[in-house]
Amino acid sequence: MEELLQDVKEDGVGAFLDKINEFLQYTIITLGESKLTIGLIIALVFSIFVLIIVTEWIKKFIVNKLLTRYHMDLGTRQSVGTIIRYVLLIGGFVIIVQNTGIDLSALGILAGALGVGIGFGLQNITNNFISGLIILFERPIKVGDRIEVADVNGDVIKISARSTMVVTNDNISVIVPNSQFIDNPVINWSHNDRNIRFNFPVGVSYKEDPQKVKSILMEVAQKNEGVLKTPPPDVLFVEYGDNSINFILRVWTSDFINRPQVLKSQLYYEIFRRFNEENVEIPFPQRDLHLKSGFENLKDA
Repeated sequence: MEELLQDVKEDGVGAFLDKINEFLQYTIITLGESKLTIGLIIALVFSIFVLIIVTEWIKKFIVNKLLTRYHMDLGTRQSVGTIIRYVLLIGGFVIIVQNTGIDLSALGILAGALGVGIGFGLQNITNNFISGLIILFERPIKVGDRIEVADVNGDVIKISARSTMVVTNDNISVIVPNSQFIDNPVINWSHNDRNIRFNFPVGVSYKEDPQKVKSILMEVAQKNEGVLKTPPPDVLFVEYGDNSINFILRVWTSDFINRPQVLKSQLYYEIFRRFNEENVEIPFPQRDLHLKSGFENLKDA
């Protein structure tokens, strides 16, 4: 009796496995001499999923472990890691497809149809993808840079295949298509290094001594912790204005590269206080009217 039950169980398991095998061998589409079965598609999806996970892990290892030994900045490490990941993804995908036995020559028609689709509906996506590759290779921008492009001003935190993520001073993430960095003028405040010079205009009354004004401005700049000592700040006497003599306070900073208005506010607060202490007059717009004729006729009327 026990042997009979065992035979039934074995036959049931065998039948179940046969059904699964039959399901996995079911052909969905035929490409040339190759047949895309359900089992093959599942294997492809699983293999590609593993490939994506592994390449992402390799990228993080290269960026956070390997390249840190060479004292590269974060933007450079991110660019190198992304390029290596793309190469591994393309190479791994080709190897996976070839090992599955799919007839790649049969994909010629599909590639032609895809080319037509790219020409019409996918041209923007293709443009952004190619622009992303150009950005990664030429590196006009990199992660950590302070940039301005198409009315977007912020720090680059991620460069992907299609777009770049920029975070503004208000902590708003802006997704900028990569083509914007190729087709439009881009201001990169930190392309070479993080030291940036800002120019702040200051005007005083004509009765003030320019040397005294320069000394006050230099003192204010040198005491501000956000202003670099090297290169040192300086003051230019730029013009005789309509109502004031005008100067430009030029300061270098690396801390306020993404917050120039904050630095400007700090300096202007202190300049205003020091001008009051030293009785330096800050002028306001004024006009002198000289009326020479016409009043005699008004009197007669």
